[in-house]
Amino acid sequence: MFASAPAGSASLAVRVGGLELANPVMPASGCFGPELGSLMPVRDLGAVVTKTLFAERRSGNPSHRLTETSHGMLNSVGIPSPGTAAFLAEVLPRYRAFGVPVVVSVGGLTVEEYWQVASELHGADIDALEVNVSCPNLEHGGLAIGTDPAVVEKVIRGVAARTTLPLWVKLTPNVTSIGDIARAAENAGAAAVTVCNSFPAMAVDLRRRRAVLGNGTGGLSGPAVKPLALRLVHEAAAAVTISVIGCGGIAGARDVAEFLLAGASAVQVGTASFTRPYAMAQIVRDLAVLADGLGVARISDLTSSLRTESSQETPCPPSRMQA
Repeated sequence: MFASAPAGSASLAVRVGGLELANPVMPASGCFGPELGSLMPVRDLGAVVTKTLFAERRSGNPSHRLTETSHGMLNSVGIPSPGTAAFLAEVLPRYRAFGVPVVVSVGGLTVEEYWQVASELHGADIDALEVNVSCPNLEHGGLAIGTDPAVVEKVIRGVAARTTLPLWVKLTPNVTSIGDIARAAENAGAAAVTVCNSFPAMAVDLRRRRAVLGNGTGGLSGPAVKPLALRLVHEAAAAVTISVIGCGGIAGARDVAEFLLAGASAVQVGTASFTRPYAMAQIVRDLAVLADGLGVARISDLTSSLRTESSQETPCPPSRMQA
């Protein structure tokens, strides 16, 4: 369906969170599995990110788990997981077969579970860990672990003590200051932060007078959240010196460029892949063409180059901005 090589002349290579990637495009955790390898050229991506892994097998939330909304999608999947042992034996080899860097998303319902998973992954053929601190903390009434800077720092310090892999930290948007949480992750040894996870939301079935999702509420993703995620990326990038990975509503190459301008070094694509499994491969191809149109030799030159209001505008001709 697609040629492997990007169509433009600009370099798409980026350095993000301790890794050298061929391009800045990768899937968001939970939105990609090895089964998609038959539907798109995964080798064209910068990396793959696994579904979030817990220490023990988890079945996830009751159905209904997914529903469409205006300009987005609601999910309440509940993060099913095969457990560490089954992941290492059965799932990881399928990710490694794609020939691109593999980032394993790590979860925990307690602080200690994060540490346990990190220990059990020690020595595995993995390129980085993405620590998902958006999980509920059962020790403190189900609040997301990522809402408390002190808890985030404790989790990441513990994981860092148990692995030599680069650590990325996936942040929740449900905080007063994303910068405070990002700084806590950086202080604890993170090499990057991923901004951000889905936004809490709800859909109602008027006829049945019930929530559509089996769990009542879920996470909103897709184009509707893109402006919110852009702001959070911009604030996080201003607060830390480590890499920021943008996530939220990315469906095309122009979305990627906007996240880079706001401060991201790479991006993750989620909801777009549900309706267009080949979306990420297409974004990579279009991004090279768009970079040429923007007049940059390296896509990384866009990172944190957002102009202030007083900056002189020098827009590219519309005919060169079609990607």
